[in-house]
Amino acid sequence: MIHREGRKPLFITLILLTLLYFFIQKLHLPEWVSQFYLGFAIALYFLVLQFFRNPKRITTSNINEIIAPADGKIVIIEECIEHEYLKDKRILISIFMSPFNVHVNRAPISGKVVYTNYHPGKYLVAWNPKSSLLNERTSVVMENQITGPVLFRQIAGAVARRIAIYCKPNNQLQAGEEFGFIRFGSRMDIFLPLNSEIMVKIGDKPIGGETVIARVLEDSDI
Repeated sequence: MIHREGRKPLFITLILLTLLYFFIQKLHLPEWVSQFYLGFAIALYFLVLQFFRNPKRITTSNINEIIAPADGKIVIIEECIEHEYLKDKRILISIFMSPFNVHVNRAPISGKVVYTNYHPGKYLVAWNPKSSLLNERTSVVMENQITGPVLFRQIAGAVARRIAIYCKPNNQLQAGEEFGFIRFGSRMDIFLPLNSEIMVKIGDKPIGGETVIARVLEDSDI
C-alpha cells in the first residue's frame, strides 16, 4: 500500500524518468546507453516507491504502554529537561529513521491531542543532537489518565524538506493511529514520564505502531 504523501512525488518521478528516456532515444546513442538508463530508472523508481510504502500495522497495547511512533533505530535514551511545553525532567528516547525505513508516524499512546506546534528551522543531519532544537520540526502532546502528557517531535533531517501532520488539538487518537508523515532521513523524539520502565535499548530497531518501547508505572507497580 502506498501512502498518500507519495502520490504526487511518484507521478512526477515517473513523468521525468519517462521524458528523459525518450530524450535519450532521440539522441541515437548506442543501445547499451538506453538499456543502462532504463535499468537505472526502474531501480530509482522502485527506491522512491518503497520509501512511500504504508504497511498495515496491528497495535495491541495497554493504556499505560508507549508504542514506537516510528520505524527506525534507537539512538538516544537519556534524562533531560523538555523546555517547549512540559518544562520538566523527562526520559528522552530518539528514533533515527533512515531513507529505507517506513516514514509513517503513529500515535504512541491512546488519548487526547492537547498541543501541536510547527517550528521552521535548519536541516542538519538527523543524528546530530542539535537537530532537536535547530531543525524544522513539529511537536505534538497527547495525554491520558495513566501516562499524563507525552510529547513527541517529528524532526526533519538533511534530506527531508516536508513534515506532514494530520492531527490537531482536541482530536482523540488511538495508539498506533497515523498522525503524520516525514520524508526521507529524519528523527522522532519522544519525552516520557520519569516513572517509565524503558523496554528498549540503544541500537534496537522498533517497529512503528507495534513495538512497546516503555511502560508507565502506576502507583501499584512501584
